[in-house]
Amino acid sequence: MEKKAINNLLEEKHQELFNWLNKQEQNYWENGPEGKWTTGQHIQHLVDSIKKLNHALNFPSFVLKYKFGKANREVRPYEQVVQRYQDKLIENKEKAKNYNAAVSTPSEKKFKHLLRTLNVQNKKLQYKTNKMSDSKLDNLIVPHPLMGKMPLREIIMWTAYHTEHHTKDLIENYS
Repeated sequence: MEKKAINNLLEEKHQELFNWLNKQEQNYWENGPEGKWTTGQHIQHLVDSIKKLNHALNFPSFVLKYKFGKANREVRPYEQVVQRYQDKLIENKEKAKNYNAAVSTPSEKKFKHLLRTLNVQNKKLQYKTNKMSDSKLDNLIVPHPLMGKMPLREIIMWTAYHTEHHTKDLIENYS
């Protein structure tokens, strides 16, 4: 997937989330199905995830290369990245559950701040993606807690899907 298409996908998936959030009633960030995350926890998780990626992209290429190595395979297409993530979620339900257990429900003030932060972080990721060379996107890798090491292009595509994944969950279970 080309950089422009990735950025369009990031924008589209985040906009779908914000559109849904804008239609919700008061105190919706505190609400969630029994035994599931609240809306606020979903947003906290998405902010934490995209901030970690943007932080990693701040490092010089040689640091990422030294710390994590270089890709030893071709970049997977978006659909394959999505399918691998879905498969990994099924295979590792307990690991995913434990990894995310510490996410707390934010206050209203913090939730509003998180929404602004998510929007800013999304724009930063698009900017960084656009400025990065195709060679770096395809050859530099970073670790994903569930999927292992991934080329930057894949983890950025995954970030768009990750937002879609949580948006679908919110739409299906929180409306």
